[in-house]
Amino acid sequence: MHLQLIHGDSVFDTLADEWNTLARQGITNTPFQHLAYQKAWWQHLQPNGATLHTFAARDEAGTLVGLLCLYNMDGLVHFNGCVEETDYLDAIVLPDYAEALWMAVFQHLDTDDFPIWHTLDFCNVPQDSPSRVIVPPIAAQHGLVFAETIHEVCPVIQLPATFDEYLESIDSKQRREIRRKLRRADGAEAELVIVQPGDDVETAVTDFLDLLAKSTFEKRDWLNDGRRAVFHDTAKVALADGYLLLMFIEVDGRKASALFNFDYNNHVLVYNSGLDPAAFGPLSLGEVLTAKAIEWAIANGRSTFDFLRGNETYKYRFGAQDTMVYKLHVAKPNATEIPAC
Repeated sequence: MHLQLIHGDSVFDTLADEWNTLARQGITNTPFQHLAYQKAWWQHLQPNGATLHTFAARDEAGTLVGLLCLYNMDGLVHFNGCVEETDYLDAIVLPDYAEALWMAVFQHLDTDDFPIWHTLDFCNVPQDSPSRVIVPPIAAQHGLVFAETIHEVCPVIQLPATFDEYLESIDSKQRREIRRKLRRADGAEAELVIVQPGDDVETAVTDFLDLLAKSTFEKRDWLNDGRRAVFHDTAKVALADGYLLLMFIEVDGRKASALFNFDYNNHVLVYNSGLDPAAFGPLSLGEVLTAKAIEWAIANGRSTFDFLRGNETYKYRFGAQDTMVYKLHVAKPNATEIPAC
C-alpha cells in the first residue's frame, strides 16, 4: 500500500473522480463521507487557523483504497467535519485495508511532513466501526495514550414491513396520538410534498432553512451563513445523485413543516427539521411529517429510520432505540487531558 499526504483543499479536486467510489464501499458509508459534504464543510465551516491534511492510500494497482481527511488546529487534530454538523465520521477506507491505513497513518504522523501535533480527537465514530478496535493497539505501539468515550446517541428505528406493524410496535398512547393527528391533518387537507429531480432545489432549501430558523431560538442562532451554504451545496449534489429526501407539509399552499433527510443505502437519515410554530399550530404538523416520513420509508422498503445525533424526547416517542457514536482520543504522554470537542 502506498500512502500519500496531500496538504490543503486541492485534495477535493485532485481526487474528485475517485472519492465517492471509495466512500460507497467504506467501513462507514454515509453521505457525510461523500465528497460533496466533506468539501462543503471545509469550504464553509473550517475553523479559523486550521490546516487541512489528507492521507490517501492506494493499492499496488494504483486504486484508491483509503482516505483520512484531517485538520490540525494548534496541534489538536480532528476529522474534517468534526463536530457539530456531522453525525457520522470515520476513516474512508475499504474494510480489507482499514488496519493497514491506520498503521501507515500513525507511522507518518511523526514525520516532518505532518504538522506538529499533541492530540488526535476523532469524534462521532459509529459504534460498529472497525476503527474502534484497530486504533487502540496501534496507539499503544506508538507510546500514545488512548481513551474512548461515548460522544452522543443516535436513536434509530428498525423498520418492519408495514406501517401498521410499526404503529403496533410503539407505545399505545403514542400510537393513538399519531393516528389522531394524521386524521386531523388529512381533514385539513395537509399535503406531503417531496422535492423531486427537476425541481428548484435552491428555492426548496431556502424554504427549508426559513422553517428551520423559525423552529426555535437555538436553531435560529445556530444557522449561520456557513451552515446555510453547507445545506445548499450538499442538497444540490444529493438530489442529482438520488439520495436527497427533502419533505414538506403544506396546507393551503403554505409550507408549515419540513424534514431534510438523506435516503441513502437503504436508510433514511433525518439530518434536520423545520417548523413554523405560527402556521396551523393545532395540527401538530411537525409530528405529522415525522410520521409520514416513517410511513414513506416503510412503503419504500427502507430498513432503518435514523434520527441521527441527539436524545430529544420525541424520537423515543416514535419508538427509536439508542445507538452510540464515540470519541476516540489519542494523545502524546504529556497531553493526556481530554478536551471538549
